[in-house]
Order: sequence, then C-alpha cells, then structure tokens
Amino acid sequence: MVSTSIFPDIQKHIPVMGDMNLKSPIAYKATRAMASVVNATQMALAEAYIHGLEVPDSVFRAAIDTSLPVLFKHCPGLLAPYEWVLQETDRIAESSRELMQVQYDRPQAMLNQMLGDWKVIYPKYSTGFWENGATNLEESQMHMLDQVIERLGIEDGDNILDFGCGWGCVPNYILSKFPNVRFTGLNLSHEQCEYMRRKMQDPDSYLSSGRFTLHEGDLNEAHFDEKFDKILSIGVFCHVGNLTNAFQKLASFLKADGKVLIHIITVRMPNHMSSGFTHKYIFPHGRYWNHDAIPNHNCDLKTVQRWYMNGINYHKTLTDWLQRFDASQELVKSLDYGMDYAKFRRIWRFYLLLLGTIFATCDGEYNGNGQYLMVHA
Repeated sequence: MVSTSIFPDIQKHIPVMGDMNLKSPIAYKATRAMASVVNATQMALAEAYIHGLEVPDSVFRAAIDTSLPVLFKHCPGLLAPYEWVLQETDRIAESSRELMQVQYDRPQAMLNQMLGDWKVIYPKYSTGFWENGATNLEESQMHMLDQVIERLGIEDGDNILDFGCGWGCVPNYILSKFPNVRFTGLNLSHEQCEYMRRKMQDPDSYLSSGRFTLHEGDLNEAHFDEKFDKILSIGVFCHVGNLTNAFQKLASFLKADGKVLIHIITVRMPNHMSSGFTHKYIFPHGRYWNHDAIPNHNCDLKTVQRWYMNGINYHKTLTDWLQRFDASQELVKSLDYGMDYAKFRRIWRFYLLLLGTIFATCDGEYNGNGQYLMVHA
C-alpha cells in the first residue's frame, strides 16, 4: 500500500501518487487529467472488445497483470476516473433504477446458470469464501455465509433485516440453520423479488416458512414499524453513494443493543476506485470504497471490528462464474437482453474477465472484500 506519511509535504505536490485529498490544487488537477486519459484508453479497448476485437483470455489477463500492480502500488489516483468516486454523493443510492435495469433484472435463466441455483444456496451475486477448503462454488458460498453468521453473532430467535437481499440466498440459508429466526428482506429489483415470491410459495424453500417478509423498494424511501436485532448487507454498499446518510438510516432500524454487518468490495489504497467500463455497462455509479472508509464514518453507527477477505476469493468466484457463463451459451442465447446477444455476451465476458483478473492482482492484497461489525455510535 502506498504510504502517505513519508514526505507528506513533497507528496502533496506530486501528481498521481498517494491520497488525492492531500494534493495541492495543481497536483490534484494534473492527476484528474491523467486519470481521464487512463479511463479513455480503457474505454477504447473495452469498446473494441465489445464490438468484436478478438483477444485471447490469456493475453487479456497478462495485460492487466502487467499494468495494474503499478497503479495499485504507485498511482492509485489514476483508478478514480470520475470526481464523484472520490467523495460522497447526495443520495444514499445513486442510479438505483438504472442499476436494476442493466444488472439485476437480467433474464433469470441466464443468472441462474452463471451464479448457481441449488436447494439451499440460491443465486448469490457476491464472493464465495474458498480459504476453508471449498471445492466448488456452492460450498464456497456456504462457507462465506457461515462466516457471516459467526461474525454477526446470529442467535436463534433474532429478528434480522437483510438490506439488499438479492434472490434471498442469505435469508434462505440462515433460516435453514435457525428454526426461530425471522428475516425481512429489502430489495429494489422487481425480477429478484419475483424470484423470491415464487420461493415463498414453494414448500421446499425456507422462504415459505412464514418467517420471511419481503419489501420491494429503495433504502432511500424505506421505513419499518419494528426495529431489528441484527442488520446485514452483503455487496450493496458498492452502490451506496453516501455512507453518512446510509448509516443514519440503518441505525434508525436497529435496536439499542443491535449489531450490523456490512460486507463490501474494498481497496486497500488511499482513495476509492471505480471503472469507466463498469460505470457505463455494469454498475452505474458503482465504486469500491477505501478499506478505511466505513470505520472513518463513526456517526450513528461505529465500527467495532473489521476484517479483510483476500481478493483471491473473489478471483476464484468470478472465474467460476465466467466458466459457467461460457458453458451456458446454448441455453441462454435466445433470451431477451434488450440488445443483440453477441454484444451482450462480449460485454459480460469483458466484465467477468476484468474483475476476475483485478482481484487476483498483487496476490489479492489490494482489492478484496471488507467486513465491518457495527453498533450504535
């Protein structure tokens, strides 16, 4: 990780290196200009790939493996292509409706094939945990959820809110482990909610137990009449633009002695990170918060413990998703993606290859997942 404590007076005048918030006006503007050039170059390569440029996966990965360590270690300011990446935005969730359209409301049959859809582990769009000996994607997702249960301290009888509950994988798995736990899921994606509503009518699903309540809506407008023992959020905070307002909202839902566990992609660099390609095609206004961002927002909620999950876990997960995605083409090529399927396929191959390689860069020590246990401040 780049140190900003060595020669701080010199570093504030040097573009690109170190913490952008400490830069002099001239160094800041120079870094922003260079970041725009890097972003334009990445976008040109991405667009060429999307429109048919043939690049072997091995060459693609080698190019990223060669360039990204330099950016992670020495030039982190170049990984923030837009001004909004570096600071909080006005709303809790930015571009949330657009995000549902381009990402989470894609054809369910395709997502089932890519992410996996099993008896207890439903499609889950976040990393598995492979370090405990998982031999396949399903096991890695179980191991990840077992870790969440332990770190959040879930007990039988808890009333839990899942902020951004996806397809209900987390509630379903935890309900299977605890016969008296109650869950409320909050989700803006209509297609994901429809998937869960079908499961709520399926006697083989734990979502049909009467202990699961679904709210289709946005955290910006969410209100609940009851308070919760535990709140968990897996992956969603990459789409949250304002940590201060989000923590205030979550704190209002939490009992006085309650606990919150937030699991997100983080970067162990001085600044936050994003990508012009993912912003345009995959996660509008998505960003990867600096690993210290959540502990630095000790207002309404405070961090009492945190963990870093090495990026190799997400590398293995994304690699598995890519293999499953490629293997399913004959089954899913006729579905409605709102665009020519060949273009859609190349967009998503670029996305899975790009992120899968980034997480493995520098042995997963710069870009991975952060988990934060929080209580009332």
